[in-house]
Amino acid sequence: MSDAASISPAQHIIRDGVVVEDHWRLVESCEHGIAEILPISSKLIVPLKVWLAECDALTGNQRTLGVWLDSHEDPAELADDVEHLQLIAVNFPTFKDGRGYSIAYLLRNRYGYTGELRAVGDVLRDQLFYMHRVGFNSFAVRADKDIHAAVKALKDFTEVYQASTDQPEPLFRRRGPAFAKATRTA
Repeated sequence: MSDAASISPAQHIIRDGVVVEDHWRLVESCEHGIAEILPISSKLIVPLKVWLAECDALTGNQRTLGVWLDSHEDPAELADDVEHLQLIAVNFPTFKDGRGYSIAYLLRNRYGYTGELRAVGDVLRDQLFYMHRVGFNSFAVRADKDIHAAVKALKDFTEVYQASTDQPEPLFRRRGPAFAKATRTA
């Protein structure tokens, strides 16, 4: 392969609460005009700018493709494509950057994305529960962290107060009128 593309090696990820081998390869850097040199047999996750510039060339040869967004990119750019993508990844350049949470929420709730939504980049155990709440179902935990310890974070809390993608009703509404009546008479 040419030096024009940098593709990540195989790793393990958390998908739907289970540690599994990842069959997708993240194209970390890529120049325009790259469609003809990317391997056809691989499942590839290409940067949004490459997808937008070369969508027809990339999809024309039966590749299995996903797209990744950096935290500064607008998920509206994929609004017309979400039904055709098996995977969308959102990059967290640093654990302090919370824009990826908003991107995930918008993809699920505004644009109706139902496929695999993966958090990549600086993804740490402490973030997983909250990432899952906004719609992520797949996590590429940072390589220097224990993925088996991280998967336990998805069960850190048994109940949530606020509404979100995973639970559209806030706790006070889920408890209903029977609970409100019981607490008033107690």
